[in-house]
Amino acid sequence: MSKFLNEKYQRLKTYTPGEQPQDMKYIKLNTNESPYPPAPSVLSSINGEEIKNLRLYSDPQCKSLREKIALLYGVSAQQVYLSNGSDDILNFAFMAFSGNSIQAAFPDISYGFYKVFAELHGISYTEIPLSGDFSINYRDYCHINQFIVIANPNAPTGLTLTVSQIEEIVRTNPSHVVVIDEAYVDFGAESCYPLIHRYENLLVVQTFSKSRSMAGGRLGFALGSQALIEDLEKLKYATNPYNVNRMTLIAGAATIEANDYYMDKCKEIACTRNYTQEALKKMGFDVLPSKANFIFAKSPHLSGKVIYDALKEKGILIRHFPSPRISDYNRITIGTRNQMEILLHQLKIIINERQSNENK
Repeated sequence: MSKFLNEKYQRLKTYTPGEQPQDMKYIKLNTNESPYPPAPSVLSSINGEEIKNLRLYSDPQCKSLREKIALLYGVSAQQVYLSNGSDDILNFAFMAFSGNSIQAAFPDISYGFYKVFAELHGISYTEIPLSGDFSINYRDYCHINQFIVIANPNAPTGLTLTVSQIEEIVRTNPSHVVVIDEAYVDFGAESCYPLIHRYENLLVVQTFSKSRSMAGGRLGFALGSQALIEDLEKLKYATNPYNVNRMTLIAGAATIEANDYYMDKCKEIACTRNYTQEALKKMGFDVLPSKANFIFAKSPHLSGKVIYDALKEKGILIRHFPSPRISDYNRITIGTRNQMEILLHQLKIIINERQSNENK
């Protein structure tokens, strides 16, 4: 840290991204990326002629892609906002809809960026504890009159709220914006975006990173009332109007056109998730009923950190969180069926080796 850094940022605790190690080839089950490539039509859309146009700025209005997303979701283009990943949208939402006298509220165990954004912008916030079973009690968010951010499905648990429960939260906080972060919704949960036609204070955020195999492309979108979208656009044009690059816009448009391909892959991932959950349960693991492309599980035999370290030595990356309440758990991204078979096989070896050592 230099002596020039603004004092208000010197104690800022930043977000810790998942590992992207380069020392060897790993089976990566730690950052919730898709195990499947983009659709062939998406790959072919990024051709030589388009690459030549990199000398030109991208369309700041993202008009073509906005229209395609609007058509897919049955909304107007004015109800769609596009950005460089959903994290940028969440950042702008904290800036736009909280601060001063408006506090923020979000679960105490959830996506780590919520707390980072609140502290980055000097926003007072409340972390609302999850229930004993790690679920979100929607009643904790009703009538609280704060800016609310909820991931649904939640991360790292994979648990969900129903649309009716989300509607109650939105309905009972009419003077404050409610953000529902649906990064993982396509893997088995139900989106609440149709509610934007009835509630002006609902902003639904999604991403191309998970279900649409574009984590490296950095593309996110939000659906909301035209007024909320205009608020986000105002911040965009005050910071970086060209926030989505030309290649990503082209790939994004082709991705929407190939939506059936991606939804089929989501079903395949969900099937593999269910298989893996049952296999882990047979091994004695406590596994939460996930609706995301990951599972949250703990072993009765070994700590989460021991399992994480042992798997990493065997070339398999999963995500471990050191927070006391969840330190015995690990978050495991769902890969291909073959990758999950390798994971399960190695877990059996690790547990058997530890039990054999204890019995000596």
